Amino acid sequence: MFKRVLLFLGTNLLVIATISIVTRLLGLHSYLTAQGINYQSLAIFCVIWGTAGAFISLFMSKVIAKKTMGVQLIDPKIASSEERTLIDLIHKLAKGAGLTVMPDIGIYQSPELNAFATGPSKSNSLVAVSSGLLQKMNWDEIEGVLGHEISHVANGDMVTMTLLQGIINAFALFLSRILAYILSASSPGRDDNVQQTMTSSGGASFYFLTTIFDILLTFLGSLLVAAFSRYREYRADKGGARLAGREKMIGALRALQRSVEAEDTRGSPLANLKISHKDKGVRALFSSHPPLTLRIQRLQEMTIR
Repeated sequence: MFKRVLLFLGTNLLVIATISIVTRLLGLHSYLTAQGINYQSLAIFCVIWGTAGAFISLFMSKVIAKKTMGVQLIDPKIASSEERTLIDLIHKLAKGAGLTVMPDIGIYQSPELNAFATGPSKSNSLVAVSSGLLQKMNWDEIEGVLGHEISHVANGDMVTMTLLQGIINAFALFLSRILAYILSASSPGRDDNVQQTMTSSGGASFYFLTTIFDILLTFLGSLLVAAFSRYREYRADKGGARLAGREKMIGALRALQRSVEAEDTRGSPLANLKISHKDKGVRALFSSHPPLTLRIQRLQEMTIR
């Protein structure tokens, strides 16, 4: 537990330090001028801050996933019969999805029935399954799960989600600073010189308002990210049905629906990568996954080609 916390904190501190150094070297922190906001500098500043962290996390996603969840990669040379079956099944599905480079394959020890795919690109991906899934699902159900995860890889969902998150982050940063500037610059007692205003009480209100708007706009943006993630899950279900067969995909989701095992919380940031993640009530608005009942219903009604 302590090692995972240190890894998480160390990664984030490294990301923040790297971005800060780059933006300062480029002089992008000085987007407030005597004439007002330099929108070009602000836009570049927001794009770097908004997207850099997301892409650094993407590039490190395999390492983070393996460390966080304790994923052990399968060595084909010493694989057990069960592991060999898993490798052959994933390779078959990957070829069916048109992947030219096979993903790394791993197992993590957990009673939960789950699996996830991650990695920075189609040619550098990881598919990991829980030991609980291997123990409690039959091979038809496992094939449905794996077809879903291979579809995520083939669709480039990891990159797409990173791009979307980066764009929303950048937009939230950009808009929050404009709104904060408008409100703080129009406050009583402001100086006509923007730089002087922003180093006095107006500056304090600007940075306070920036923080408030950052939180509010990021909160609203997370609703859009969650909505797209749910759409992405429906699409991966359809891809899984195409690769493994509709009945196997539906069987996999029904097995997940029957599962009473608690979700493994070791890697909560990885929850949106897994095949199943359960949220109820208001939290469902921020859920990365649709309810299993709706996913099964859609598969039963949709045309699979």
